[in-house]
Amino acid sequence: MIRTILICMALATPAMAEGFDRVSEREAFVGLIAGKSLKRFGVTLEVSPGGGITGSAFGQPVTGAWRWRDGLFCRDLFFGARDLGPNCQVVALKGSTLRFIADEGAGDHADLRIE
Repeated sequence: MIRTILICMALATPAMAEGFDRVSEREAFVGLIAGKSLKRFGVTLEVSPGGGITGSAFGQPVTGAWRWRDGLFCRDLFFGARDLGPNCQVVALKGSTLRFIADEGAGDHADLRIE
């Protein structure tokens, strides 16, 4: 368990180096997203405190569910009819921007504005 946490922290370092602070607690994440939208060019998402994800991306509906596990945002997502499958992501915050880093912090990232 400790090894997994250390690996996740090491993989998330680039996001932190850019002035992002890791969001590691579910309660902190919910406090950021409750009643808000997450947006970037062509994408608007509502991530509910109860575990739902709804919205749109480039004219296609986005639906899914999320849960918090071991300090990670874990989601199952559909983009239109396409099942994007499960993915656990590191979440980091800088100002009003949330960064989601795929594959437990080892993958690509997406920055979304909290509005």
